[in-house]
Amino acid sequence: MNYRLITAVLIAASLQACSQQNPSNNNKTVTKMDTTKHHGSEKYRKLTPEEERVIVDKGTEAPFTGKYETTTAKGTYVCKRCGAPLYRSSNKFDAHCGWPAFDDEIPGSVKKIPDPDGMRTEIECANCGAHLGHVFTGEGFTATNTRHCVNSISLLFIPADSTGADKK
Repeated sequence: MNYRLITAVLIAASLQACSQQNPSNNNKTVTKMDTTKHHGSEKYRKLTPEEERVIVDKGTEAPFTGKYETTTAKGTYVCKRCGAPLYRSSNKFDAHCGWPAFDDEIPGSVKKIPDPDGMRTEIECANCGAHLGHVFTGEGFTATNTRHCVNSISLLFIPADSTGADKK
């Protein structure tokens, strides 16, 4: 009985840690480039309304619904909006939180900003400012003691066999 209660509390806490909203999910991969200019002269992929809600408006996809939550293939995760490399699959781990979790980013790829709620740290693509999710420390999941909790909808996955990268 105590085990069930403890398990329920842990699951609820992990969902609360990353979740901001619980919307419906749309994970269509869009690769067509938008002709609209954003942040200077950079051109970005055209986003679906759901992608824009998360990436531009800083929303959160529903837990356990994202395309990459359980992906274990070797490769590189890039920004859905601009295509900048963000995470290597060798840094991905299963945190059982409902979103892809990484214990480190590709150096210089992610910007960390105090969240308006004052309790969390938001992570954005350093290249285009796309909202990725939040970063947490002190949880003890990995040796780095860091968990980047990332919305799948903010990412595209490039398999290692197509990039030649991340063959670990």
